[in-house]
Amino acid sequence: MDKNKFEIDDDKPGEQCMQVRQEIFDTFWRFAAMRQEVFFNKINNVQPPWTSDSIINTYKFCNAYRASDRVSQYLIKNVIYDEKRSKNQEEVVLRILLFKIFNKIETWEYLENRIGDYITLSNFDSNAYSDILQEAMNLGYVIYTSAYMSCASKEFGYDKKHQNHLALIDKMVVQDRVDNRIVEAKDFEDVFKIIQEYPLLGKFMAYQLATDINYSEIINFDENSFTIAGPGAERGINKCFIDTDGKTYTDIIHWMTENQEREFQRLGLNFQSLWGRPLQAIDCQNLFCETDKYCRAAFPDLKSNRKKIKSKFTSIPQPIDYFYPPKWQINDQVKETLAQRLPILEITNFNS
Repeated sequence: MDKNKFEIDDDKPGEQCMQVRQEIFDTFWRFAAMRQEVFFNKINNVQPPWTSDSIINTYKFCNAYRASDRVSQYLIKNVIYDEKRSKNQEEVVLRILLFKIFNKIETWEYLENRIGDYITLSNFDSNAYSDILQEAMNLGYVIYTSAYMSCASKEFGYDKKHQNHLALIDKMVVQDRVDNRIVEAKDFEDVFKIIQEYPLLGKFMAYQLATDINYSEIINFDENSFTIAGPGAERGINKCFIDTDGKTYTDIIHWMTENQEREFQRLGLNFQSLWGRPLQAIDCQNLFCETDKYCRAAFPDLKSNRKKIKSKFTSIPQPIDYFYPPKWQINDQVKETLAQRLPILEITNFNS
């Protein structure tokens, strides 16, 4: 693979440069463009394959934009902005933490179905909720996402992971009223630091939770003002770069965010943004993780501690009616696009 040096624009141009694996670095941008192509083809009910790339057609990859993923969409529409739910800041934080600790739609819906009502502060009881989730596990349900691993220590003295997590939520929301500190935070990084103070929440999880809370109306910070790289993103950065010239993973993510338009133009890529919203730092962070996954199939000789992509793509027939935080001011355009999409064609199985 070719090596190439490019400069970072700063106060002393020409004095600093980073060295990339050109083919892998370009793959980052091509993957982002192809993944958005898939996103819009699916919205428009275009019949698969949605791209000419066999790897993307075969394996499961997250969207280029984090907020477009199915679980994030559920969080935004059903957990945060459902008009029937309370907008009280303490209630909003409770719902976000409870949903995201497990990060699984089925777990949230199982809880609400068993409770027989919306999840609220008035009916939140860590012991009762624990019993319900234990009941689900006894029935064979997996209550946690497989997308990332959450800490499983017995920090609060319980034997089961879900018991400790529910005790954590009780401490954060009921006992400590962490929502007050969050709404008084001076910046996005401060929100991250407040969350990270708590046990069972590492840096990556704290950053994810801060981002999810920032989707709500109780805070409104620039997503590009703070970012950190998760383990997958670090692997992706290490594949894209031979030498970062002393730049941190955070510096690299910011550089990619700031230079995205130039890089898409350099490669002649028609990147379809999120209705005019460019990739944010959280999106570029995620894209490094997805690039790492993609490279396992595209460049298997590139050394990594993970060699295979775990999940293959399976189609979900129910289309998503996309909805984003209203403060982004793109939902009118989203509605217009959704209104114009083609009806879903029924595919007949002639072998049946």
